[in-house]
Amino acid sequence: MINVSGLTKRYGAFTAVDDATFTCRPGRVTGFLGPNGAGKTTTMRMMVGLAEPTSGEVTIGGHRFTDIPNPGRHVGVLLDASAQHAGRTGREVLVLGARTMGLPDARVDEMLALVGLTATEARRRVRDYSLGMRQRLGIANALLGDPSVLILDEPANGLDPAGIRWMRGLLRDFAARGGTVLLSSHLLHEVEQVADDMVLIGHGRIVASGDRASLVEGHGGVIVQALDPAALAAALHEEGIASRPDAGGLRVEAEAVAVGTLAARRGIVLTGLRPAGDGLEDVFFQLTADTQRDAVPAAQEMAA
Repeated sequence: MINVSGLTKRYGAFTAVDDATFTCRPGRVTGFLGPNGAGKTTTMRMMVGLAEPTSGEVTIGGHRFTDIPNPGRHVGVLLDASAQHAGRTGREVLVLGARTMGLPDARVDEMLALVGLTATEARRRVRDYSLGMRQRLGIANALLGDPSVLILDEPANGLDPAGIRWMRGLLRDFAARGGTVLLSSHLLHEVEQVADDMVLIGHGRIVASGDRASLVEGHGGVIVQALDPAALAAALHEEGIASRPDAGGLRVEAEAVAVGTLAARRGIVLTGLRPAGDGLEDVFFQLTADTQRDAVPAAQEMAA
């Protein structure tokens, strides 16, 4: 269990993280999402004692990370796959980690096999590794102590599609065995595939959190087309139902049966009625719109 409570980090006049509060539960993968510069990495650094909070706290299993004896046996961390000693071999990196934690060298072979690094690759210097290989080595290091909690910042960077699918299965299996996973990523589709819960951050503030269904709820509705769109829009307005132009029709914040019933009662012929089908990406951009560096074109503009 990870509990983040009122976490704040200021650098002079700049506030990188502002009163962040959320929970990551055992047996679940929590996706930590936000635009570049939103405060994800700073939050994770504070979780593991690499940055001191200005206020608030983080506890892992009820303890601050810096108070956990032999923390690698309880919390696996990967914040930067490139921050590994370039002159050591992959095996040496893991052997040093194992000996620091009081683990047998045999654990190193188990982890190399788990992440798919061959004996030949394990003997190569880290400087000669691709980014994907460094990610695999970093994941092996995070899992070395058989922890109950994983904190991973952008672990899919550099992995090919097969590697991303492998990592997804690895994290799902870890959570299925009761582990807690916090996963930061800009790959929204991949997070949607693996995460049970989502935490969205923008400008250092948590803008939404919850399971995927609860986040998407309220950002969906239906897309409806009619022979007389103006008449339909007027009828919806009279009934107090919100609507706006979208995808060649109207996006209506109501259930399909309510829209169809209203149209039938008013004698308005509908030519199309379907769920809006917002996915995580749509919800993400809606909830973080004022924190995005780049403007996101509306759906009808992209289709033009």
